[in-house]
Amino acid sequence: MRVFGIASFTDGGASRSCAARSAGSALALIASTVVPLHAQQPAAATPTSNTTIQATNVDTKDWTTPDDHRQMMQQLGITALRPGPSGNEQAPNHANYDEAKANPFPNLPPLLVLKNGQRVTTPRLWTRRRAEIVEDFEREVIGRVPKDAPKVTWAVTATDTGTIGGRRVIGTQLTGHADNAAFPAITVDIPLTLVLPADAKGPVPVMIMFRPGSLPGALDKPLPPPPAGARPGFTPPPPPPGSDAPATDQLILDGWGFVFLNPTTVQADNGAGLTKGIIGLANRGRPRKPDDWGALRAWAWGASRALDYLETNRAVNAKAVGIEGVSRYGKAALVTMAFDPRFAMVLIGSSGEGGAKLHRRNFGEAVESLTGSGEYHWMAGNFLKYGAAEATFGSKTAADMPVDAHELIALCAPRLTFVSYGVPEKGDAKWLDQQGSYMATVAAQPAFRLLGAKTLGVSDDYMKERMPPVNVGLLDGHLAWRQHDGGHTDAPNWKYFLSWADYFLGRRYTPAPPVPVPPAQSAAQPVPRP
Repeated sequence: MRVFGIASFTDGGASRSCAARSAGSALALIASTVVPLHAQQPAAATPTSNTTIQATNVDTKDWTTPDDHRQMMQQLGITALRPGPSGNEQAPNHANYDEAKANPFPNLPPLLVLKNGQRVTTPRLWTRRRAEIVEDFEREVIGRVPKDAPKVTWAVTATDTGTIGGRRVIGTQLTGHADNAAFPAITVDIPLTLVLPADAKGPVPVMIMFRPGSLPGALDKPLPPPPAGARPGFTPPPPPPGSDAPATDQLILDGWGFVFLNPTTVQADNGAGLTKGIIGLANRGRPRKPDDWGALRAWAWGASRALDYLETNRAVNAKAVGIEGVSRYGKAALVTMAFDPRFAMVLIGSSGEGGAKLHRRNFGEAVESLTGSGEYHWMAGNFLKYGAAEATFGSKTAADMPVDAHELIALCAPRLTFVSYGVPEKGDAKWLDQQGSYMATVAAQPAFRLLGAKTLGVSDDYMKERMPPVNVGLLDGHLAWRQHDGGHTDAPNWKYFLSWADYFLGRRYTPAPPVPVPPAQSAAQPVPRP
């Protein structure tokens, strides 16, 4: 068994010795402009209370989500939260879907103005502004990675070969063990599946995909039987005939590799898990403080640790590694890209509130949706303040937040950033607020432009710009947008993402053929008249 000792870096997931990397002209641009996170300003202290101090002595053995949520409210002095809107349009408190009422707070925090009022007009000044934005997000929105976060050691546990899309591949299964010597009661082992083309002539670009997976599943081989009494693993249905090939096929046939990383092996997707997983291990089983990291930041940390390993693999072009996810994992993909400058590209799928959607929008999912007990664990504890109806500090709303989603997208500049959505008619619900995410993408353009990157090709007036028609992509710049005609998935956009990324990486795009149509079904199709 081969073992790789990899440090768990403390600069927000980025290597202190590595600036942003990529390949070709786009990657040279990145390397000259992205700022390592260790250049951030010192963290502002978060006020504590007696409750915060007492929380260190809480017995969390049988900790539940209500316990954790209530404890965080007590730390913050919150006695009542506003309920989030309902996704049921027949409910009395249904979410707003009237565009005329969607912008109660139209003024966003200025992107290119320092806190002292100085305008940001050069990449050097952006270094300072970026640090300010990072500090605000870490303190108030997604939380801070502890300086003493556990180190991760990667070990290869299996290798195999197979065929994907007719091309031979080599698969590697790894496990990343987080050092728990300081708190043996919690164990975090992160499975990682890496698949690369077997006939590659040199290092290949790789996409880390936030999703469950295994080596047999990736190689389309029979899955091992589950342990006695356990449920069998989920096997997704094959794509319908005539549809695009699966993303894994498209990647391999285009000469890329891919990684499966299941975020919940890093950190559970619930509040009760905040005293377990990597967050619980770092806190030695104690509840979080208000500016501690939430699950989104923990999942992003896991992707950064996967990138640590990929940097040691000579078959991988570590300067051209990307991150992808859909829905809550789309949020995590955006956070990963924003806070680890080593990632060269991102495909952000249907991310909604907490992702690419503007917090200040009143359309569909709201800030209050993420401060309730169902989803608060994604965020820093301090985020609850912006859903507070009654508290020792009064009440706060999204308008009181020091940052918004356009600045999270801007932290990705000038690297390759692709924002993807589907349509409500096919299941990518209005709840996600596609227009609000487009507005945030538009409002992020000035940062990309300042750093020499090409943008969407539209004005910066986010209040007036409207999404282009469905299936019309804005793909000429390092910042890209496309709304496909499918549902809550990014599958229809993979071929556009790959051709777009290949162009900026200086690669030749090789499309994958669609899923074959059986002969009988093909013969039944009407023949078009001449």
